[in-house]
Amino acid sequence: MKKTVNVSLVGVGGQGIILAADILAKAAAMAGYDVKKSEIHGMAQRGGSVTSQVRFGASVASPIIQEGTADILVAFDKIEALRSSGVLAKDGTAVVNDLCLVPVTVSSGQQPPVEDLDGRVKKTFRQLVLVDASAIASGEIGNARTMNMVLAGALSAKCPFPEEVWYAAMADLLSGPKAKLLEVNRRAFAAGRERAIGDR
Repeated sequence: MKKTVNVSLVGVGGQGIILAADILAKAAAMAGYDVKKSEIHGMAQRGGSVTSQVRFGASVASPIIQEGTADILVAFDKIEALRSSGVLAKDGTAVVNDLCLVPVTVSSGQQPPVEDLDGRVKKTFRQLVLVDASAIASGEIGNARTMNMVLAGALSAKCPFPEEVWYAAMADLLSGPKAKLLEVNRRAFAAGRERAIGDR
């Protein structure tokens, strides 16, 4: 593959964005690609924005994705999807969690709420995969904390490496004391992948 693939993952602190990005980066490396990764944490502990960018290809020079060049935007909620929409290329795909987290600036009255959020998301992203990852994680999987793996599964359907590489990456990163979390995360990943494949 000559083209470098740019993936930007966005959300707020505590949603598991970094782990999802780590699994993507590990899977890409296991598939034989050169990989670069960067992170911006902001006020992560206080629910502030978190961005992790992963670039993979035959040879990747920089970890930073320029505005308007991301092939895939993975947003852990709809507000962050809109906030980060500028990073996505015109022909890029947005994988968005069907969730609205009210920003502190709105709940405190500093800013008005976004009107017609669903309509704006659908209008902003021409290629949109909307996944109710939070509902799948808490309902179908029975563990709300696996929402990030549902979105990672949806992302995997848009990436050029096989499913088993993702599971190998998960097993590598969820080892030792974290090994007990592997099975539930695998199930969440599979559910997200199935939703995204069905959305094609």
